[in-house]
Amino acid sequence: MPISQWRVLGASVCGTSHQQNGQSCQDAHGWRLSRHGILVAAVADGAGSTPLGGLGARVAADAAIAAACSGFTNPSRLEEQEGTELLISALEAARRAVEEEAAKQNHPIGDLASTLILAVAGSDFVAAIQVGDGAAVVEDDHEQMIALTRPQRGEYANETNFLTSAEYLSCAQAVVWKGTPRSLALFSDGLQMLALDLQPCQPHIPFFLPLFQFMRAVTDESEGQQQLTSFLCSPRVTGRTDDDLTLLLAACG
Repeated sequence: MPISQWRVLGASVCGTSHQQNGQSCQDAHGWRLSRHGILVAAVADGAGSTPLGGLGARVAADAAIAAACSGFTNPSRLEEQEGTELLISALEAARRAVEEEAAKQNHPIGDLASTLILAVAGSDFVAAIQVGDGAAVVEDDHEQMIALTRPQRGEYANETNFLTSAEYLSCAQAVVWKGTPRSLALFSDGLQMLALDLQPCQPHIPFFLPLFQFMRAVTDESEGQQQLTSFLCSPRVTGRTDDDLTLLLAACG
């Protein structure tokens, strides 16, 4: 497998409703590039109804990335079973890390509830796992956009699944997509109404097309980061959603 070259930008911004209530952003994101050119990225959305949801999101994202990076030992290929096992192992590591942090904070684990999306991407595959809402979208080398994962709903309306639930493994979506990724996006549920056509659940092309074009044109990471943050804070976005917003974009090549 040839070494992939990824450019990555990500931003998390506080939703307008949280700003009005004096709350901080409960989302978290992160990424790491391995020496083999493999991209490992995560997005997590802390439950706003819990006191430490933002902390849980940060711990979950960091732990999942670290576990996936250490678990990916063969850069020459990624078979479906191997990829699924890697994803589940990273998810379990994230759950353990949140459990340990909850004990350290002397809180029940539910107080650190968050969703989690993890993606591992090379030059000829993208593997992704998700618990909760938000989604992962890939654009292939034929400019086709595919939703790798889809938002999940819990037992009740406006409820989702969380990494901290007892059933987190059975709720997890895991997929190993084989193809040539051109662009990748991970996003939290604050962007779902803009980013997805929910019936059926497909990427909303007018949303992603300019963003992926933007990523391929970025030459200055600092400037690109500012532009991505400005986009998330712009009226065209905040006029549609008042939730915290996280968007991680990557371009390969």
